[in-house]
Amino acid sequence: MKRSRFSEEQVIAILKQQESGVSTADVCREHGISSATFHKWKANFGGLEVSDARRLRALEDENAKLKKLLAEQMLDNAMLKDVASRKW
Repeated sequence: MKRSRFSEEQVIAILKQQESGVSTADVCREHGISSATFHKWKANFGGLEVSDARRLRALEDENAKLKKLLAEQMLDNAMLKDVASRKW
C-alpha cells in the first residue's frame, strides 16, 4: 500500500485549518490534495489530536503484528495435525 506524502501530524493540521473557517476548496488547493482525499482524511482523523493519531498508528501496527503471529501459529498447528493424522 502506498504511503501518504503527508504525516498524521500534517493531516491533522490541515483538518484543523479547515475547521478554523477556511473553505475546503481553498485548503485542498493550498496543499495540492483532492476533495475526496480531504474527506477521507476527515473520516479517518476527524476529531483526533496528534497524540491520538500516534497512538492509533501504534495500535494498528501492533494489531497487524499480532494477526501475523496468529496466522503463523494456526499454520503450524494445521501442519502438526496433518502429520499426526497420517498413517505410518
